[in-house]
Amino acid sequence: MTCLYDNKAPPDPFPEVVLTFTPMNNFWEKVSKYHPLSAETRQAWENIIKSRTYKRHETLVAEGQVPRQVAFVVKGLFSQYYTAPNGDVVIKRFFPETFLAASVSAMLTKSPSQFTIRALENTTVLEYQFDEFKKLITIYPDLAALYIRYLEIHWVLEKEPQEISLRYDTAKSRYTAFLEQFPTLEPRLKQHEIASYLGITPTQLSRIRAER
Repeated sequence: MTCLYDNKAPPDPFPEVVLTFTPMNNFWEKVSKYHPLSAETRQAWENIIKSRTYKRHETLVAEGQVPRQVAFVVKGLFSQYYTAPNGDVVIKRFFPETFLAASVSAMLTKSPSQFTIRALENTTVLEYQFDEFKKLITIYPDLAALYIRYLEIHWVLEKEPQEISLRYDTAKSRYTAFLEQFPTLEPRLKQHEIASYLGITPTQLSRIRAER
């Protein structure tokens, strides 16, 4: 009998599918967790997205500027901060890989931002104009549902516990929560940046670290 495969292994009827992780694939993986999107909606959204790299210390939005864009962090790191009346820099958020960086409140009200969002590292993003995105959510119901779910999670469900934690939790508890939320971020930050985010002094942070 003649072998159909000439002593070679027969083809696998169920070949392994190898996924290529590109920046856009990472973006879709992230946003699809909020709500599934149709292929048509994805294409419309992708049409307004552009790739850009911010150099270290370059700003995505500056305090006093009306913000217009949203940036998905592909690689790198942003911090969001404001300058207190006494001159202290107060960091409110970090935006590492897979986070969406924006000054949301100011963008929604089209008013000057109270915050600066600055690159702490050379940072590559996928960004889009918020006004163009808002036009799309009037056309595509699945994108509107995604947007609503995103706001619910990050501006309602997460925000209140964070405000309570900052007011009532001990500095040690806030540091532990920071490590749990950002397990790989600490080596990328300076001590004073972590301290600013936690609302403590660098000296206090040194003591907390020494106790661990």
